[in-house]
Amino acid sequence: MTATAIAPAGRTMIVPASERRLKNHTGLAQTVQNTLTMAYRGLVKIRRTPEQLVDVTLQPIIFTLMFTYIFGGAISGDVASYLPVIIPGILVQTVITTSVVTGTQLREDMDKGVFDRFRSLPIARIAPLSGALLADTVRYAIATVLTFTMGFLMGLRPDGGLAGVVAAGLLVIACSWAISWIFAFFGVIARSASSVQGISMLVLFPLTFLSNAFVPVETMPGWLQWFVNINPVSHLVTAVRDLVNNGVFGVDAWVSLLGAAVIVAIFAPLTVRAYMRKA
Repeated sequence: MTATAIAPAGRTMIVPASERRLKNHTGLAQTVQNTLTMAYRGLVKIRRTPEQLVDVTLQPIIFTLMFTYIFGGAISGDVASYLPVIIPGILVQTVITTSVVTGTQLREDMDKGVFDRFRSLPIARIAPLSGALLADTVRYAIATVLTFTMGFLMGLRPDGGLAGVVAAGLLVIACSWAISWIFAFFGVIARSASSVQGISMLVLFPLTFLSNAFVPVETMPGWLQWFVNINPVSHLVTAVRDLVNNGVFGVDAWVSLLGAAVIVAIFAPLTVRAYMRKA
């Protein structure tokens, strides 16, 4: 059979079987091409509405200045000594928090009917989802560059060199991309964008602030230290510090990559399955 009759709104329409197969079973090459196209769409949205970048542009600057000058003297004696501690912490906290946007914007597009339009196009069904995830890596890169730039302007001189800084940035971007799958899943199953943001922040704030991102673990109460030591954010912060300050890709970096791989292995299939049911 080469065609199928369907009847929307009381009328009969003939849809070629080849077109149905194209929508449901696209090849790898077309899927990649459609994903890149949807990622470009995300970048165009950012260019036309630059206020979407407020979180990744202002947050690194404000947080770096605020935390450095408030806690620098109390924790490390002076600002210069505190910068190697706080810049990796600010970087991880900022970029991970930015990954929430993936879920909220995904939910907004679905609520506005944008994905209904995509459903009618002869493109890979997964492309709008994968394209959004890919486009958001640009946001992570912007936050990473701005955070390190602020650190350099304030006097940070990383002993790990340029290679250590680049490796640390790539590690944070990769882990944040993995975490964005969690919030993409929330975006698909949630009822509103505000609920996605509320749930995400409820999860992220304890993880980022109850970590070693801003203060040494040994200064915390004993009952809190056990949680901070097993907190995955603490492992990522320590990995970034090792790379930036010493140029060492240590155990914490491997733990962070393993955690990212586990998150993707669990939430990518869940997100894709939930998305396909609605797409």
